[in-house]
Amino acid sequence: MAPSSDGNKPAMAVNGRMLDFLHHVQSGVLGRWQLLEHGLSDNDIERMLRRRELARAAPGVYVSHTGPLTLVQRQWVAVLACWPAALTLESAVPGERPAPIHVAIEVKRNLRLRPPGAIPHRMTDFRTDVDWRAAPPRVRLDRAVLELMQARIRREDVAGAYAALANACHRRTTPDRIIRALGRRERVSGRRLIEGMLTDVRDGVCSVLERGYLERVERPHGLPRAERQRVSSATGRRTAQDVRYEKYGVVIELDGRAIHDNPVSWDADARRDLAELAVSDAVTARVTYGLVFGGQCETARWVGQILRRQGWDGLAHRCPQCPEPP
Repeated sequence: MAPSSDGNKPAMAVNGRMLDFLHHVQSGVLGRWQLLEHGLSDNDIERMLRRRELARAAPGVYVSHTGPLTLVQRQWVAVLACWPAALTLESAVPGERPAPIHVAIEVKRNLRLRPPGAIPHRMTDFRTDVDWRAAPPRVRLDRAVLELMQARIRREDVAGAYAALANACHRRTTPDRIIRALGRRERVSGRRLIEGMLTDVRDGVCSVLERGYLERVERPHGLPRAERQRVSSATGRRTAQDVRYEKYGVVIELDGRAIHDNPVSWDADARRDLAELAVSDAVTARVTYGLVFGGQCETARWVGQILRRQGWDGLAHRCPQCPEPP
């Protein structure tokens, strides 16, 4: 620890315990005002910088080493540089991409400088909708998910909005909690679309791929209405089938490669398909992201042809995105 201006006592001696606590909680990131409040002077800070006991991470924010910053440290730098502030959007939702760092600030504030790598967002109900006990502080999860969904819907990234919702509900929250959070807010862009996504998640459509199949393949092309998450015991254990056209003996399994991209999963998938065919004579087709997002019209035509061979007397419709027949 660097000496203070009198050359004898340690620089942090006035309230060293509190600074040690902040240093621990804040992953080695400290704001200038925190150092001053707990006994250091500007001379002390400059001396620690010269001795590389501190390094400047942003205007008025320091870190206690000179190497690359971890993600949590970068989050603390962004929050302290904009203080009072809290993580929001992707930065507040577990499992989302970490960069850049999104921070929420009071709706009436103007920042003179934006810290590098951080994007500030003005937010109503800032004081009440932040978990100040989190490290770093962050917008409460249900509100953060809604904010993230709105931001992606404004960019016409509906799939991304649904991904944020499904990911959050899988990890930390429930559709009902987000529905209650939505009900407490008066102005929400894309409210009707968000309500529909929440209903789908609550009722068992649990991934972007499942919603995509419903909205891009089945409905617009006039395919018959399927059962979703139907329980099957064909393997001797209860498993849920993504989409099942029970009347026609057709099962559609929706494969998100992030959770099926290993040999053990491939074997388990093949076992389920084979057992279903042996027990119920139902054929299984596996549909991936590429067949739903970008190839949905061709996928609908193929599924329609399978259903017709199994007894469906309908015909897949053309949707506005379907290419003209040759």
